[in-house]
Amino acid sequence: MTDRYAVVGNPVAHSKSPMIHHAFAKQTGQDIAYERLLSPLDEFLRTVEGFRAIGGKGVNVTVPFKLEAYRLATIHSACAQLAQACNCLRFDSDAIFGDNTDGNGIVTDIQHNLSVPLRGQRILIMGAGGAVQGILGPVLDCAPAQVIVANRTEEKARRLVDYFLACPAYAASPIRSSSYAALKEAAFDIVVNGTSSSLSDTLPALPPGVFARRALAYDMMYGKGRTPFLAHAREQGGGILADGLGMLVEQAAESFLVWRGVRPATAPVIAMLKAP
Repeated sequence: MTDRYAVVGNPVAHSKSPMIHHAFAKQTGQDIAYERLLSPLDEFLRTVEGFRAIGGKGVNVTVPFKLEAYRLATIHSACAQLAQACNCLRFDSDAIFGDNTDGNGIVTDIQHNLSVPLRGQRILIMGAGGAVQGILGPVLDCAPAQVIVANRTEEKARRLVDYFLACPAYAASPIRSSSYAALKEAAFDIVVNGTSSSLSDTLPALPPGVFARRALAYDMMYGKGRTPFLAHAREQGGGILADGLGMLVEQAAESFLVWRGVRPATAPVIAMLKAP
């Protein structure tokens, strides 16, 4: 029988996940079907349990349900525990395994697809919400020289940094919080926009000079073209500009591995999505 999977969200009609996972299935010879599930905002549990009841094997979870997915899971990966959120659920016979593949997705995209190492780099991450919490652990695991989490409300960034420093595995990590204004005179090798600013075509209040020469500017948003953040990075001397499309495909590949036990090749799928 064909195994069924889905992406659950609200909204969800825009999701590229069905196209990505069907390409993965064709490539690896896996017999799966993958669909979109629009869940009412107050019915995530009912939506997921209904899909599981008709034979669903697992789901990807997108906004705004990642926290609810974490609570639904009965077993969590280390990444999910750090993020306190799940974007991938696997339905086992007597358990629900929850994972967060976003961090490994962005790390693989930056290091493998963009050929930019994280080890020894000075990294600025903008934003302190769930998206950033989901990627910090895998980024820190790559031994950067410095990670600064900057946010419009510095207290929120400080709470997030304190949360990681309280974890034994990250107690000695080179991570600290900052306001945007305090970044003057600092320069970073990698600047990641983990805020929602690109949704509204705005730019966080970055001071000039934060992009080191030939720095990587990475916008976790995808499908928005040259966002104000990426345009600003180019004007400020950023050398490599990237949106989150590669991260989207790489985190999907990690989910496929959780479900099917095989990790598909991502390069042809990224190329397919970028094709005009």
